[in-house]
Amino acid sequence: MPNIDPLRVATILGEISAEVILPRFQKLASGDVREKGPGDLVTIADTEAEAVLTRRLGALLPSSRVVGEEAVSADAKVLGHLDGEDPVWILDPVDGTANFVKGSKRFAVIVALVVAGRTMQGWIHDPMAGRTTIAEQGGGVWRDGRRLGIAAAGALAGMTGAAGYRGTARLAAEVGGLLCQGSAAHDYLDLVDNKLQFAYFRRLHPWDHAAGVLLHAEAGGYNALLDGQAYRPVPTPGSILLAPDRPSWDRLAQLIGA
Repeated sequence: MPNIDPLRVATILGEISAEVILPRFQKLASGDVREKGPGDLVTIADTEAEAVLTRRLGALLPSSRVVGEEAVSADAKVLGHLDGEDPVWILDPVDGTANFVKGSKRFAVIVALVVAGRTMQGWIHDPMAGRTTIAEQGGGVWRDGRRLGIAAAGALAGMTGAAGYRGTARLAAEVGGLLCQGSAAHDYLDLVDNKLQFAYFRRLHPWDHAAGVLLHAEAGGYNALLDGQAYRPVPTPGSILLAPDRPSWDRLAQLIGA
């Protein structure tokens, strides 16, 4: 297994955010934004940050491959790296691009290190806060030297969750609140900070979820695909539900599936 210093990666993410991403925030010119597809935006910050991340993380682990969101958008064959045994960096250079374009602070950089189909390490860097949350397989979740943990589950009526684009009517009627933040990274950060108690995602791009699912699990939460299978950091049909524990997951899954 590769021995990667998580703080070294965190430093790289902070540097790239400061040098490439933040100088573009609220300063994008009209030519700096385009659509990859209907409503699917990409900016010069996305492409430049991914290029630098690819180079610097690749140099950190010369045997590795890189699967970045923008690289996959240009050539879907890049996803094939996830089928091999080599270590793979999975990158989302600017998660929450639409927020970034609108001038909202809810965007982040997501990086995961996957080995033989398992996420071994994950990082979510919040550029506006200047903080990186780090998870390691079997090592917990840490930020600024403090270990984070999921709080014990309470009643459904007191739970607030992220539910992608919309929640089911029955789910909305039974829980305390539903929201859509436009950034999977911030949903995961809010889960490990106990600002959210659950999240439900319908699209499972690896760059959106590989690191976050590890953060949630290492913080003590329970997560699985809605059909009960364990999440794997590969393109996956279906959806994922994250909750404080298995009993609350079962109750939420019943509402979503109803």
